[in-house]
Amino acid sequence: MRINGGHLKGRSFYPPANKWPTRPTTDISREGLFNILQNILDFESIHMLDLFGGTGAHSYEMISRGCPKTIYVDSFKPAADFVRKTATSFGISNQIEIHIKDYKNFIKHTLLAFDYIFAGPPYPLPGIDQIPDIILGKNLLKSGGLFVLEHNQEHDFSKHARNTQVRKYGETIFSFFQ
Repeated sequence: MRINGGHLKGRSFYPPANKWPTRPTTDISREGLFNILQNILDFESIHMLDLFGGTGAHSYEMISRGCPKTIYVDSFKPAADFVRKTATSFGISNQIEIHIKDYKNFIKHTLLAFDYIFAGPPYPLPGIDQIPDIILGKNLLKSGGLFVLEHNQEHDFSKHARNTQVRKYGETIFSFFQ
């Protein structure tokens, strides 16, 4: 996997994903998403949450493009350990705060609000359809903020009251909420 933009552009990282219960977002899908985000977000001034952080690719992209700090959340300790190690090797460990927690537990206990939230849950995760309402109902998103949920074709959020757009990259779908 590689970082697609910013000061870390071209840097590669090699997660042992064949041993993990994760599904990393492909480089092509992530690049497409960030082409959209660069026209929506001011990376240098936002507070970002990366739920189901997995390999950390989304956090690395955000930091590489100027995001001062990201909050990374994943319940799988080996993934969090990998992200910690990778962030250190990239020299960005002071810009990523790592939480080894279930997303519901994190959401329930956090008092923070974010300008941008990205959630890339495992596709077979039960309850994916409730994630937008859980996040938006907890007021984790600041006024004017953006929430992007990655999912597959088994889920359709186009009729959700706060959905603003849907983008598809092969089997990967990004639903945007505000």
